[in-house]
Amino acid sequence: MNRYEAVLFDLDGTLCRPTGDVTTAYEAAFESVGTEPFGEPAALWQLLDGPPDPDDHVGYLATGFARLATIHDRQVDPVALSTGLLDAIDHAAVEFVPGAKAAIGRAAETARTGLVTNGPQSRQSSKVETLELADRLDTVVYAGDLPRRKPHAEPFDRALGALDVAPADAVYVGDSLKYDVAGAFTAGLDSVWLRPDPDADDEGYSPTWTLDSLDAFETVLGCSGETGD
Repeated sequence: MNRYEAVLFDLDGTLCRPTGDVTTAYEAAFESVGTEPFGEPAALWQLLDGPPDPDDHVGYLATGFARLATIHDRQVDPVALSTGLLDAIDHAAVEFVPGAKAAIGRAAETARTGLVTNGPQSRQSSKVETLELADRLDTVVYAGDLPRRKPHAEPFDRALGALDVAPADAVYVGDSLKYDVAGAFTAGLDSVWLRPDPDADDEGYSPTWTLDSLDAFETVLGCSGETGD
């Protein structure tokens, strides 16, 4: 029997992954500022610091572009490049990660379900529409449009208020320690850390559950809540 009355999910990296042509978007970013491309997307990703900053996607990517430009001895506006890349990305081009659709369906059999994403509705709604999440879930919260995002409690409070479920009876599933696991703890929920890499360290955080894939989500729903790997 599911011990949780509500199961909330993160979106990017947890339920879905991009399928769009990143190279085309990367080249379009350079075209938008009128300069010849240098480097490649993979090199840019390697120069970024950890997961995306939901409060400043432009600045997060601009840091990588600044480092990449230095390596290639090119004078460019990294903020303009970052803005161009974000504008060129097709946010609707996403697909479920393995096990995600089944995890949502299984959770919905015995619990209320919801989505809490740190992105704004203007960027995330196309993903929600592509994956038909508004029909699959009971509530959707776009924390990017709230005064406080994860890891603050407000987005979780909004979702649980809509579901009429107490935090102690809910669990949140996400792939970020500092936003998802920390946010769930702050709001009083149990947490599932969807580990992006089997060798990734928990960095001192203490998720209730640690999974390497949503294919193992049944473990969370069917057991008593003891921490598991």
